[in-house]
Amino acid sequence: MKQREEHPRTTGKKIWLVTGAGRGMGVDIAKAALAAGDAVVATGRDTKAVEKAVGKSSDLLVVKLDVTRLADAEAASRAAVDRFGRIDILVNNAGNFFAGFFEELSPEDIEKQLAANLIGPMNVTRAVLPVMRKQGSGHIITISSSAGLVGFEFCSAYAAAKFGVEGWTESLQPEIAPFGINTTLVNPGFFRTQLISDKSMTFGSLSIPDYEERRKQLQTWWTSQSGQQVGDPAKLAAGLVQIARQSPPPRRWVAGADAVKTAEQKAKDLLAQARAFRELSSSLAHDEPA
Repeated sequence: MKQREEHPRTTGKKIWLVTGAGRGMGVDIAKAALAAGDAVVATGRDTKAVEKAVGKSSDLLVVKLDVTRLADAEAASRAAVDRFGRIDILVNNAGNFFAGFFEELSPEDIEKQLAANLIGPMNVTRAVLPVMRKQGSGHIITISSSAGLVGFEFCSAYAAAKFGVEGWTESLQPEIAPFGINTTLVNPGFFRTQLISDKSMTFGSLSIPDYEERRKQLQTWWTSQSGQQVGDPAKLAAGLVQIARQSPPPRRWVAGADAVKTAEQKAKDLLAQARAFRELSSSLAHDEPA
């Protein structure tokens, strides 16, 4: 009874915690959840940017969160529970993009990419899971990418992080299912967010002459794509609210016609590769003595 008295506005509402809500897709996700009548803990490294982007609502709490800092994640989780009493849906959305050929990405570039896009979601999930275990329910939505299914030229560090997110999430699901907690991986295609703007995209810090001509071409292409992506992030956010309403929610949502095409081709390629050397692959068992 005490919890109901402390959090009267959250009765019947889902409580979302959204990372990276200062710009891009995170803003649309926070707004869509609020529009659906839910409550949102919108987080970001710059709280003023989050407040400006998401707006004002009695069902909104803005909290500072750098996902690379576990202490920040733990503080955000506590703030969410203090304000709303629970956390029903975590959206691991925050991230950045280090673009470049592998040899031209320094070890520091790769560490920063993995810190934001792989270790970051792990930090926030680690902070939220005790809350969800205690309440016996929860839904962890992690934004992956088509680059979490297929490796692309000039995206080796980004794909490494997203492939890591995929394996981690798929392994996490059976571990937490007994507590009533579900996971969903989201594989967006090309959406008109700020991921490939100069606010989120960084080119490799090294330069090797052998790559120079191709590097210039690809840097020009990537820069030209900002604002030209076919996907509408507001529609993705609205779709995500629908996905979160499913019971049980899907383990994966491939978002965007281009992403569906990529996923279908990956499935065909993987099946063909698995079958290509079936006879050789099936001949590798120990020969047991008669």
